[in-house]
Amino acid sequence: MDKLEIGGVTLENRVILAPMAGVTDLPFRLLCRRQGAGLVCMEMVSAKAVYYRNKNTEALLAVHPQEGPVSLQLFGSDPEVLADTAGRLEEGPYTFLDFNMGCPVPKVVNNGEGSALMKDPRRVEQILTALVKAVRRPVTVKIRKGFDQAHCNGVEIARIAEACGAAAVAVHGRTREQYYSGRADWDIIRRVKEAVKIPVIGNGDVDSPQAAAEMLETTGCDGVMIGRAAQGNPWIFRDTVEFLETGRMPEAPGAEEKRRMVLEHAELMCQWKGEYTAVREMRKHLAWYTAGMPHSARFRGEINAMNTMEELRAGVETIFR
Repeated sequence: MDKLEIGGVTLENRVILAPMAGVTDLPFRLLCRRQGAGLVCMEMVSAKAVYYRNKNTEALLAVHPQEGPVSLQLFGSDPEVLADTAGRLEEGPYTFLDFNMGCPVPKVVNNGEGSALMKDPRRVEQILTALVKAVRRPVTVKIRKGFDQAHCNGVEIARIAEACGAAAVAVHGRTREQYYSGRADWDIIRRVKEAVKIPVIGNGDVDSPQAAAEMLETTGCDGVMIGRAAQGNPWIFRDTVEFLETGRMPEAPGAEEKRRMVLEHAELMCQWKGEYTAVREMRKHLAWYTAGMPHSARFRGEINAMNTMEELRAGVETIFR
């Protein structure tokens, strides 16, 4: 499989963990990296929160020595605040600085941030110009097809990003209006790829190794970004890399391998966040890990009553035996 080069940095492969708020924290990124992800992306971080030294943001900025290369994603709408924040983080352990123009969440969009910026090409140009000037590391961007079906300007925004000096662009094939519903339009990824010379990373409905191969083939994109399909399934990176390299699918993880992964995930969460937070945040991960398994519905009910690591371990031993 061809390697992917972004801004002078060569990744091991072309399979990337997408940034997901509330999901791609340090423990999960580390697991995905160990499973073969060529690049892992952090949860998006508010530039304003860093600018005003919000204490709660510090944990989001933590990086494990073994997880690199890693991409730090900022969101915001003020070019000066973004540039200042990027400059402050310049010496951090991040390989890339990514700018978010894809988040569809109302509280972000209503502030003129995230995917709302797809409606304001001039501000996009101001922001990206400021970011590229502020840092030495490669700046990348994540965009959507457009804000809504009447304004599908992904190609225009990608061209602006390239002209401003962005090193790569990731394209989610849905509009903000769609959120994550319906099918992703891979044709917009193809059109962006044809319009710019910088690497283009495809995102949206890459839910299997076969889908990754199909996206690469049909769009010509340089890399694939996997998001929701990795929830409860960090093995998707191992499987996708193997499939793209050999055309073969590795054997699916058995109950024992799943048990070990879940417990490792929980222990990492406990180590980085403390038992109270770890147990509560593991609830959603446990629901994803056990989806479709026998008795998983009952187990999900039990998960929500767990308060200690001891209870979590006992529950995991039961469901995966």
